[in-house]
Parts: sequence; structure tokens; C-alpha cells
Amino acid sequence: MDLTVVAYVAYLLISVALTIWVARTLSRNGKIFLADVLHGNEKLADAVNHLLVVGFYLVNFGFVALYLSQDEAVVDTRALFEALSVKLGVVLLVLGVMHLGNVYVLNKIRRRGVMEREQVPPVGPQGWTAAPKAGPWAPPAPQR
Repeated sequence: MDLTVVAYVAYLLISVALTIWVARTLSRNGKIFLADVLHGNEKLADAVNHLLVVGFYLVNFGFVALYLSQDEAVVDTRALFEALSVKLGVVLLVLGVMHLGNVYVLNKIRRRGVMEREQVPPVGPQGWTAAPKAGPWAPPAPQR
């Protein structure tokens, strides 16, 4: 078998396995974060989590497929490892950038939710207080 084909097969197997592992890890650990961002709405958190995972798969598998081609033939074992290391390194960098992008966006959403919660007073108004009448403790009325 041609070593270029071996490089393709190894690249695809490792890249797909890494992408699935990262997506599952993000999905499993992101559910708690999304539930907090979405104010405890578990159904919505699960739906958003699933949509994020699908988007993650589409982008990463698309990149892996586009980055599959090799310009030069792999002639020996050394060239095989070099080609794999470059390709897998780029895939890992793309996975990392995608992860950081997801965390950044979700953190922005979470901060907005926290700010909205802080603007609502914990207890509603209970009544009103009349302005103080003039007295020894009040400042004197302005003179005309």
C-alpha cells in the first residue's frame, strides 16, 4: 500500500477521533454552564448544547476533509510522520480555536444574564416614604 494512502487513513482516523472526543467533552461539561446561562431552563440548555455540538462537528469535519489532500507523495516512514504531525497539529489548533470561540461567546451571554439579574432588585418596593418636614434637622428653606 502506498504510504500516502496510509497517511490519509491515519490522519482521518485520528482527526475524527479527536473531534468526537473534544465535542463530547465540551457537550458533557457545557450542559452545566448553559443551564446557568439560560437561567436553569434545562430543555433549552440541552437544545442549545446539541446545536453547538452539531455546528462543531460540521465545521471541524469540513476542515478535516478540506485539509486532507497532500501535495507531495509520502515516500518513507519519516515523511509519513512529518505529514501526519503537520496535519494533526493544524487540526488540533483549529479545535482549540473553535473551543475558545465557543467559550468566549457563551461567557458573553452569561455575563449579560448576570447583569440582567443584578438590575432587578431582590425585593420589590414595599411602599413609599414622605419627604421630611422642616424641622431642626432639615436644611433651612431657600430664601427669596
